[in-house]
Parts: sequence; C-alpha cells; structure tokens
Amino acid sequence: MIDSSASLSEFLPRLCDSAFVALDTEADSLHAFPEKLCLIQVGIAGSEVLVDPLTGLDVTPFFAALAGRELLLHGADYDLRLMRKHHNFLPSVLFDTMPAARLLGQRQFSLSALVEHYLGIKLEKGSQKSDWARRPLTARMADYALNDVRHLKPLVDKLREELRQKGRLEWHQEWCARLIQEAEEDPGPDPGLVWRIKGSSVLGPPALAVLRALWSWREAEATHANRPPFFILQHEAMVALAEAAANGHDYSRWIPVRFSPRRREALRQALAEGVAVSVEAQPQILRPTGCRPTMAQVRRIRDITDRRDRHARQLELDPALIASRPVLARLGCDWAAHEGELMNWQRELLK
Repeated sequence: MIDSSASLSEFLPRLCDSAFVALDTEADSLHAFPEKLCLIQVGIAGSEVLVDPLTGLDVTPFFAALAGRELLLHGADYDLRLMRKHHNFLPSVLFDTMPAARLLGQRQFSLSALVEHYLGIKLEKGSQKSDWARRPLTARMADYALNDVRHLKPLVDKLREELRQKGRLEWHQEWCARLIQEAEEDPGPDPGLVWRIKGSSVLGPPALAVLRALWSWREAEATHANRPPFFILQHEAMVALAEAAANGHDYSRWIPVRFSPRRREALRQALAEGVAVSVEAQPQILRPTGCRPTMAQVRRIRDITDRRDRHARQLELDPALIASRPVLARLGCDWAAHEGELMNWQRELLK
C-alpha cells in the first residue's frame, strides 16, 4: 500500500519506466455523501499496487507521472469523472476494455466476464459493494481491488489485436477520445432538473414545489449524516410526501419511523416551505420539446433505422451501439442539427 510520500517517491520511477499503466479507482458512494476517491489501483510491468489518497497523501506527483501516458481501464466513464472532480486529472489517451468488447460484439462485457472469456480466469466478486473508506482494508478487499488491474494488460492485448483484425481499432480510439472529452466538458447535474426524480412526472406544479424543497432538505441531511441520500429517504417516499402535502392530506405514514425527532421536524419544515411557494414560483410541468414528425421524416427515420439494423447484423453488433432509437428519431427529423451526436464511424454507417 502506497500511503506516504516516501513510498510514493519510491514507486514513481517504476511507474515511469513501465511499458504500460493499468488503472482503476474505488469510491464510497454507496456508504458516504458526498463521495470520496478512496483507492487507486495501479498495474505496471511486474506488479500491482494500491495508492491510498485517504491518508492525506499528496497524489499530485502520481497524477503528474500519468500525464501523456495511455492508461488501460475498464468502464472508464465513472473513473474519469471521479479523477477530474477530486484531482483535476484526465488522461490524454486511454484504452477502455468495455467499449472494446462491445465493438467486438460481446454481449457480456463486465470485467469478470471478459477476463473469463479471453483469459480463462474466474474473478472473485464478493467485495463489489464494500465500504472503500474502511481502513485497514481486509485481505479480501485488497485482492479484489488488485484484480481490477491485474489482468488488464493481457486483456487489452487480445482486444486490441481483435479490433485491429476487424478494422475497428479506429472506432475504439474515437470512442475513448469522446469519453475523455465528455468527462472534461461535464457541467455536472442541472439544478433545475436533478430533483425531478422517477415518479415526479405525475405531479402538478404545487407538488413539484414541495418535491424540490424535499430534495434540498435531503441533500443537506445526507451531507450532515455523511450517508447517501437514498439512505435518508427513498424516491418513492419523496414523491408520495410531496403529493400528500401539496393536497393537504395526512403524510405521516410516509415518514420513516426510524427518523429522530430532529430529522422529523426538519422534514416537516421542508414540506411547509414547499407548500408555501407562490404559484408564480412553482416549477412547471416539463412538456416534450420534440415535434410530431412529418410523413417524410417518418420515412427518413425508417430508412436510417433499416440501414442501422442491416449494418448491425453484418457486423454482429448491438444496433443501439450504432445509434439508439431517440438518436435515430432526432436524425430523421433534422440530420444536420444532430449528426454531431454521432462519432465518425457511426455517421459513416448511417449515411
């Protein structure tokens, strides 16, 4: 475990000399709020190590050593956002084994499925939901974490070669470049939309005002308790509370019995604040922004969909990998306005 400046300084030359760098991260989003980057797993030629940022270790030199290197990851989207958010770091190049497998037609593309399929190794899965802020790590947790990078290099070698043979390596490179770009440009949750949780579409403006107040209360309560928001109050209960309070109905059955008197009173205050919102300040119901397609656009959508499905069969790919149904609908209505949503290889297949 690298948990001091001395051990990090000793490791960095080996990192810089390695022909490859495999990487993964662990956070505590299932156990704390807001989340923390709790562990960094690193695989280099000849060894795998754990870097512990929770000790107060300055990991700036570590990320500086990664600059300009191709990083090997699996399912990199969350890792990229985590590193950017907490350490303002993004790689310039990466090889993500998940999109590589999908571009090769694999229907099971978890790391364990790929390692078993390509390398014949079965990985242990027992620590997936562990609290990664826990110290010391158990031996099982440490081994699980190291397995996330232990087999990435041989897996990448096999995937890269198969992509090259199928003429899809450039597709994968473009996909990985877009992952980095999207992580860099990610503005974070829209404050005007983030509280519109599942089930909120059935609520009218008065209940939406209550739900918005409830969301703010739950975020503050989760931060105070250092627990994930869903642990404080489930989405279904929030929607039911908002609807009942807005209509002047008894909402007590939706308040968890485990709530302390302090939390119960704070919840009641949030409900009262939501109910007191003026009509003018109440959130409005979101209406679909799309327009009903014309017959010509319907034919265009059908043509593009047929082309997508034909290529998907020929390439043995999931059709949604080329373009999802919503994307197809937008392209059929206005190709020029939405073709930027596509990567170059997707655009070529759909033309």
